[in-house]
Amino acid sequence: MGTALVTGATAGLGLEFAWQLATARHHLVLVARDEDRLDEVAGQLRAAAGVDVEVIRADLSVPDDVERVAERLRVTGEEAGETRRPVGLLVNNAGFGNRHRFVKDDLDTQLQALDVMVRAVLVLSHAAAGQMKHRGRGAILNVGSVAALLGSGTYAAHKAWVRAFTEGLASELRGTGVTATVVAPGLTHTEFHARMHADTSGLPEVAWLDAPRVVADALADVRRGVVLSTPSLRYKAASAFLRLAPRGTVRAIARQSRL
Repeated sequence: MGTALVTGATAGLGLEFAWQLATARHHLVLVARDEDRLDEVAGQLRAAAGVDVEVIRADLSVPDDVERVAERLRVTGEEAGETRRPVGLLVNNAGFGNRHRFVKDDLDTQLQALDVMVRAVLVLSHAAAGQMKHRGRGAILNVGSVAALLGSGTYAAHKAWVRAFTEGLASELRGTGVTATVVAPGLTHTEFHARMHADTSGLPEVAWLDAPRVVADALADVRRGVVLSTPSLRYKAASAFLRLAPRGTVRAIARQSRL
């Protein structure tokens, strides 16, 4: 029975990660901005799964909040009187979409997204990798997106960074007992698109994945030490096409598919 820390843990894939990990008897550290929702989810998980659940209210666009989460990740369990368990799995899940075009959008909103989906991933991965390497075991799972393969704005750029960063981290950690995985789901039934007020009514049902399947596939790949995890055969095929197609064709697809 290990301990997992999940960011963005009260909604979408983060909430599904929390439930599947709790069901598998992992203790949890849940990170999110909404303290009331954190407490509600933590109570449900404790009652249903009988695991210990810590909560950290943090806005990952705020450096001081990110550092508080990083300090929790640095706990090794070896400090005198230390009762908090070391984290064996970090799930960097927090993120959000933005339908606005970059040039027309408010710069502060763009910087907030960069901080949450790039800077926080960097800082928290650094804290976790150091602690895990010291202990000789652990795993880091970063939530990316198939959008990383598209030239479709800053969200895609952030996820492309996550993908490249995770591959480099996995190479650096090879042989240490610590692994790094990036999961790249496609369209998934969560609150993600509703929160960004995207109209998805015209998209065929076959394009959508279910959150439980995405999370189960990602966790299975973490257990196997897979670096690049792409849930479902159809998105594996789509990803292969996007990697091989001329970039002009990929950009044209991105322009047509922008939500």
